[in-house]
Amino acid sequence: MPEDDENEWIQASLRGDDAAFARLAVRYRGRVSAMVGRFARGAHEREDLEQEVFIRVWRGLGRYRGDAPFEHWIMRVAIRTCYDHLRRHRQRRDLEVLVEELPIRSAADAEGDAIRRQREAWEVVQRLLEHLPEKDRLVVTLIDLEQKSVKETAALTGWSEANVKVRAFRARQRLREWHDRLFGETRR
Repeated sequence: MPEDDENEWIQASLRGDDAAFARLAVRYRGRVSAMVGRFARGAHEREDLEQEVFIRVWRGLGRYRGDAPFEHWIMRVAIRTCYDHLRRHRQRRDLEVLVEELPIRSAADAEGDAIRRQREAWEVVQRLLEHLPEKDRLVVTLIDLEQKSVKETAALTGWSEANVKVRAFRARQRLREWHDRLFGETRR
């Protein structure tokens, strides 16, 4: 999509054109959904987070300065929304049992086994991430799960690149320690 169209949609949205904002939302829904999916537990929580992101984008659109691509701005809103969500629901999430909503096929079905293994691996990752403080969980999610660079992560979080590197290093160390505690394995 040409950047000019996107800028026109932004300006039209600022003037109250709901259809223009809907075009922006459709354009970025997939990216936002992928991002919040890393933080949400289940489809309902993901949908709620997506909706909250777009509400914040709608309300904050006037603060978009245009000095960086709109995609960067909207992803930063998504990350902040996810971070706020983690902070608000921390205690509840600690008490919840993770139930992934992937369909499981029969054990004899190789595809069903692959899905089951994928679900189990994701549950381990989620269980380990739950032991991290919110900022550490955020940096690991962005760098290791979302495959963002240190520079991109710094831009999205507002932290310095050095802070991102140190936090990621320490968070990975904590993940290894928790893995060893939870699963009784030592890695050397």
